[in-house]
Amino acid sequence: MTERQKDRPWLMRTYAGHSTAEASNELYRRNLAKGQTGLSVAFDLPTQTGYDPDHILARGEVGRVGVPVSHLGDMRRLFQDIPLEQMNTSMTINATAMWLLALYQVVAEEQGDDITKLQGTTQNDIVKEYLSRGTHVFPPGPSLRLTTDMIAYTVSHIPKWNPINICSYHLQEAGATPVQEIAYAMSTAIAVLDAVRDSGQVPAERMGDVVARISFFVNAGVRFVEEMCKMRAFGRIWEEITRERYGIENPKQRRFRYGVQVNSLGLTEAQPENNVQRIVLEMLAVTLSKDARARAVQLPAWNEALGLPRPWDQQWSLRIQQVLAHESDLLEYEDIFEGSHVIEEKVGRLVEESLAEIDRIQEMGGAMAAVESGYLKSQLVASHAERRARIESGQEKIVGVNIYESTEPNPLTADLDAAIQTVDPAVEARVVASLQHWRDTRYQPPFNHPRPCKALERLKEAAKGTANLMEATLECARAGVTTGEWAGALREVFGEFRAPTGVSSAPVAVTAEEGTAMALVRRRVEETARDLGVGKLRFLVGKPGLDGHSNGAEQIAVRARDAGFEVVYQGIRLTPEEIVDAAVAEDVHAVGLSILSGSHAQLVPDVLERLRVAGATDIPVIAGGIIPNGDAEQLRAAGVAAVFTPKDFDITGIIGRIVEEIRKANKLDPLEVPA
Repeated sequence: MTERQKDRPWLMRTYAGHSTAEASNELYRRNLAKGQTGLSVAFDLPTQTGYDPDHILARGEVGRVGVPVSHLGDMRRLFQDIPLEQMNTSMTINATAMWLLALYQVVAEEQGDDITKLQGTTQNDIVKEYLSRGTHVFPPGPSLRLTTDMIAYTVSHIPKWNPINICSYHLQEAGATPVQEIAYAMSTAIAVLDAVRDSGQVPAERMGDVVARISFFVNAGVRFVEEMCKMRAFGRIWEEITRERYGIENPKQRRFRYGVQVNSLGLTEAQPENNVQRIVLEMLAVTLSKDARARAVQLPAWNEALGLPRPWDQQWSLRIQQVLAHESDLLEYEDIFEGSHVIEEKVGRLVEESLAEIDRIQEMGGAMAAVESGYLKSQLVASHAERRARIESGQEKIVGVNIYESTEPNPLTADLDAAIQTVDPAVEARVVASLQHWRDTRYQPPFNHPRPCKALERLKEAAKGTANLMEATLECARAGVTTGEWAGALREVFGEFRAPTGVSSAPVAVTAEEGTAMALVRRRVEETARDLGVGKLRFLVGKPGLDGHSNGAEQIAVRARDAGFEVVYQGIRLTPEEIVDAAVAEDVHAVGLSILSGSHAQLVPDVLERLRVAGATDIPVIAGGIIPNGDAEQLRAAGVAAVFTPKDFDITGIIGRIVEEIRKANKLDPLEVPA
């Protein structure tokens, strides 16, 4: 073959941040020294949902799934000694994206940087928050306005910044099929571009600049041929929409630009070493095809289903990328799938089905209307329920989970407590004390910030009118306003939003024909209700704290409903007090708590204590989520009836176990188990 220049590798990132701004800064500088070529900032849940670390809902969540950034001082410390003008920084932040970008810009200005040279991305895709990730704050209308204002601002002031990263990643985590992932992401893009065009903030001749800065963040699962075809279909549909709907003539501006984090949904707690080959296969889906190659890649770590990865685990994932880019010959060829009739047929089918679904959503009034009606959420809950049913029946095979389950002892997890990163529980108290110090001293030297109340009043005035909110937000950042104060001011004007759960409208996924496991569980539910003298057993599924990963809770709620329970599920973001009040008011027979963020150690015992005070100790509490072994033992010792983690994939079996715990708590004899 004739020599051709080797392609440049994609940006290599690691999604990282935890505990404090100082600890995360040290981690970033270490990762950059290892050859990482971009930063990907994970923020903790209070930062993502617009609460300060001392808010009641922030308890147990501070510094757990990311770094707490409560004000300008935290952002300064986060990027200390990291020259922002030379950095490509991705920030996974949505409802509070405008606020974090404002803090980032002010820190860059303080470093003496030219902000027109800043490069990076704010995720800023609020639609998928309503559907899958749950860190939304405001209703859809105001949320779309914040996104629109940011896009208009960056196009004029930070032209190399990607102000939105339309994110289908979490849709796949919530059960989306490839067609749903493409259609829902593209419908979101249409809603955003229409809003920018119709806002009048960007002249028509500059819409090409807007389109050129729209990026996508996608997921790649283990079915890597299908996933690669999905990426080609994505590119083809984007080309068509931008050309025909928005009249963008420049092919460079129409290019489908995407970053990827490969699938975490398929990572298993059982035989977690298998996750390494899963991650490699998933990365191939988004790198093999030159015409549909990701611009940036970040990989999860092998132990993510067990808990928070350590720096060494993240390094292993970075090395996977580096071996592929630098040791293999992948980057030496043109697109190796060009002309394949198999690939062409699959891509054509995905394009056709996705366009049909996009049309269906447009007929409903677009993505925002389809969120508010609950259509998109119920479709995802149904798809996820079908996937779970296929795994439980063995139709969808997962090595180490429902096939080839026997295993040698695993040296990687011999000491489970040392196999993951743990966040010191004392971190939260330190962060809260630091915030209090900031509030007390922000007006004094060396910072001399102006009093924040004026900046916040100006923000509220802007929110009540139609002005672009970015300038008022920058003023708040410079005035030393906190994350909770900024979001609180906008909450006063915009209100808050509780998204539809999709549970009540989800179809039955597992039937109860005679002889099936489901039929047996249904019978046990009916018998137990009869023994207790009630019409139906009542089960409350609760999500305490700020964890918005509601997929597991929704699947438990749907299966419990199908097994004959009356299910009380009010969605995400509840305090332990609200959960206990609901449990007592609804006179439930069991409470199930779902937490994936690591705050179980504080929030679950709080629920138990409040039930005890309310005199409801006969209500068994079941916990589920990413809960390390040591924590699970502590929860059981505190009085939790049962703990379930990702290895417990048999949902029907879990529902059966909940019935047993209800019988035990009410001193009923165990039901006969058929031989």
